[in-house]
Order: sequence, then C-alpha cells, then structure tokens
Amino acid sequence: MAFREVTMVEVKEILRLWLMGVWKKRIAQQLGFDVKTVRRYLAIARMHGLEQAHGLAALDDNIVAAVAAAAQPGKGRTRGEGWSVCEAHREFIEQRLEEGVRLTKIRKLLLRQGVEIEYPTLHRFAVAQLEFGRLPPTVPVADGKPGEEIQLDTGWMTLLEPDLFGKRRRFRAWIFTPVFSRYRFVYPIFRETTGTALEACEAAWEFYGGVFRVLIPDSTKAIVAQPDPTDPKIVEGFLEYAQARGFVIDTARVRHPRDKARVERTVPTVREDCFGGECLQTLEDALTRSRHWCLEEYGMKRHGRTQRLPREHFESEEKAALLPAPAEPYDVPLWVDCTPGLDQLAVVAYAFYSLPLAFRRRKLRARADRQLVRFYQHGKLVKTHPRKAPGQKSIDSADYPPESYACSQRDTAYFVRQAREHGEHVGRFAAALVDKEQRPWIRMRLLFKLLGLARKYGGGRLDASCKTALDASMLDVGRLADLVRLDTRLEPPPARVIPLARYLRSPSQYALPLARGGRSNEGDEP
Repeated sequence: MAFREVTMVEVKEILRLWLMGVWKKRIAQQLGFDVKTVRRYLAIARMHGLEQAHGLAALDDNIVAAVAAAAQPGKGRTRGEGWSVCEAHREFIEQRLEEGVRLTKIRKLLLRQGVEIEYPTLHRFAVAQLEFGRLPPTVPVADGKPGEEIQLDTGWMTLLEPDLFGKRRRFRAWIFTPVFSRYRFVYPIFRETTGTALEACEAAWEFYGGVFRVLIPDSTKAIVAQPDPTDPKIVEGFLEYAQARGFVIDTARVRHPRDKARVERTVPTVREDCFGGECLQTLEDALTRSRHWCLEEYGMKRHGRTQRLPREHFESEEKAALLPAPAEPYDVPLWVDCTPGLDQLAVVAYAFYSLPLAFRRRKLRARADRQLVRFYQHGKLVKTHPRKAPGQKSIDSADYPPESYACSQRDTAYFVRQAREHGEHVGRFAAALVDKEQRPWIRMRLLFKLLGLARKYGGGRLDASCKTALDASMLDVGRLADLVRLDTRLEPPPARVIPLARYLRSPSQYALPLARGGRSNEGDEP
C-alpha cells in the first residue's frame, strides 16, 4: 500500500470519533485509513493521557499537535557521502561564496584539490546550509493615503496592423497605477519623449478627474535628465509642467524595481491582456482599446491584493482626495539649445530670432511656447520674441548697429535723415535721388557716395553744390562730385598739416656719457 500522509485535520477527526465511541474499524472505513494506522494514533493518544472516558471536552489542539508530532517524526531521506564531503569542506565553500565566486567555479576548485562532488549535491548543500541563492526577507510597503502617490512606467506593446505599404509599426505605452486603489490607466505612444510624457499625464488627469500629489516614474530620459538616488535632475520641460500642475516628482532609483513595485510587472499584463490578439489599425484604435480595457475590464475585475474592484475602489475613496483637474490644456513648451551665428540669428523650431551682438556665437537656452520665445544664458533671461512659424523671422532692430541694420533692410529713409544733417539742400538732393532711382541697391550706393562727399568736402561746401545742382535739375552724383571739387566759391577745408618741429628733440637727449674707468680690451695699446 502506498504511503499516505495524515493531515492535522484527519488526526483530529480520528481522535474526535474515538472519543465519541465510534469503533476503530468504523473510523478507518470512514476516513479511508488502514485500521492499523488508527490503532497507532490512538495508542500515542493514550500515551499522552487521553482516554475515551474523558469525552470530547478533553480534546484540544495541544493534544492533536502532540499526537501528530509523535506519529510523524522528521521526514527526509538520509544524506549520502557527497553531503559528508561538503561538510568536510564547508569553510572553503563558504569563504569562496563570500568572495563572490560562482558555485560552478567552486566545484572546479575542489576538483583541482582531488575532491569530487556532484553539482546537485553541492547546490543543495549551499542552499540548505549556507543560504546560497536565498533572497533577503522583504517587508510590505505601505500604500499611503488616497490620492497621494501614482506610479508611472513605460514599455513596448504589440504591433499595429499592416499599413498601405505592408509595414507594421510597434508602439509603446505609458502606464499609470495609483498606489492606493490600483486603478490603472494606459496611454499608447510611438516614441518615448518628454512631449509624449506630458500628453500622457494630461490624459491621465482627465481620466482620473484630478491630479495626484506625487508622481513616481522610473529613470526614463524623457523625465529624468540625470538619475541620482537623492538629487536627480529632472528635464526642464517636465519639471516646469509639474510646477504648473502642482505635483512633485519622486523618481525611482536605477535598477531598483521595488521602488515602483505597484507598476513594475504591469507591462506584460497590459501587453497581453489589453492589446494581445486585438486588430489595431492606428494608434487611435489602440487608445480607444486601452481606455475601454481600463474602464470595463481591468477596472471591474477584483484585484488580488485589495480584493476590491479598482474602479469602484478609486471612485469611492480616492477620487475625492485628488487635486483639482486642470481647467485648460497645458501649453507644452519647447526647450532647445541654440547658438546665434555671425548674422546674430538663432534658430528655434525652424524659425529665426535676432540676438544682441554680445551673444553672437554664445550658447543659449531657448524656451518656446505658443506665444513667446525666451532666450536664457546661465538661467538669466536675455531676450524675448513673439513666436513665429517655421521659416519666418523675428528681428529686433535694436540688436544691430543702426547703419548696418538700415543697409541690410535697404532703409533709404535712414540715410536721407543722415544727409539732412549735412545741410538742407543735401537732404533734398538725397530725397530726390530716392524718388528718381528705382533700382534698390544702386539707389543705396548713390546715397553712400553722397554721404562720402559730405565726409570728404564738408557739409557746407556740399550743401552749396547741391543747391546749384537742384537749381539746374541735375540729379547725378558723379557730376555732383566734379562740381564740389571745382567749386571755388567757398574756401577749401583747412588741410591737416603736421608741424615741422613735431619730432625735434633737444641736443642733450642725444649726448652719450663718456665711459669712466673702463677696462681696456685685450690687444689695445696702453
């Protein structure tokens, strides 16, 4: 007859029926035991002072435990010779394990010493005696208060159906799990970026009807720029979003899944239960499917740990504790690094913005939203422009030298105003040139030549010549130059003559002192 283990319940039933006066054969027949087994348990009970005359009142758990322990001594087969060999080399094995040597390598080291142990025996010995491979005990982490913490993870999902070109695209998903209610939300994406993280958070707050106070993400580069256990550096765009929505970011450590244990093993579940086997043509289909799964399937399935429906649990105890939901959609900013070129233009989202000359070829940080583009240097705001569409420019004339900016913009009015500073008729002549000449760059060159004559001959002489030219209706800058040069009605400007005695020095400055008591050179006559 095969061996059958007798449970504590069956031992108690044997004793209970016996105390009630049931015959031994009847007990064996009723419980499916051999009568010898029943007799053995009853003999042990009598050895512990239990008699049938005592009745059911004498039966307690201590008697049952004592009878079971006496009838079922320690189990297990005897150890073989290999175990004795392991015991003899226990110190060597334990020392190598503490040094981090693999167990397979320890067996090879023992073989070199002439000690042969089968690996299964060595493994059982290390596990039973040296706690090899045993994980340290864990303590359940508190769930916290309702509406306090929500954990965030991301992972690859499945493939969409083939498109028109026969290609299938794989997508990812942001997965939100509140620590208290475990009411999950899934947001499918194609790329794991800061922008999609912000979109997922906005969709999550709309799904939950409020904002959780603490977000616990993993060390994804979309959110964490530089991981650190105590002082992580958050991506500027996401940190600014957290400030706008009023929650704090408590990042998990790198390669520490227990820091966000509520969401760590959800990626395979979401991939297989939510999207597995589904016919999804687009990402919008995946979003519709994930929302239905969160609301009707996962949300209405009893959770194994809380033993409650996640959706009902969230709506009854956690939703009221959330921060208010956002009233307006978030204006997602764009943060980029840029360096203005020689033209003092910085490129942000394919649009061009001017910077002062002092920031040319200096590395700047730009933030662009729907309305404005702000430029920062070492955290200090240095310039603000209205947001432009790709390909357009926003140029501030104050960023450039006035004359250079006027030339680049072909601003003839600026040079006409300069001409008026040299005389009334010079200004009138310049204005007439602008009205007559239709070619833009030749018109600019004529104005440059007119201002050059003013610098060379002076404003008074040029003004008189311009009056003569205007009276004769002559608007030719070349002939005006000849007229100014030949005009003798005004005294020529005083020449810049360098005084003849400019470099003269007194004779004493050139007199050299005589050498006194100098030592004569070799070969000189005495």
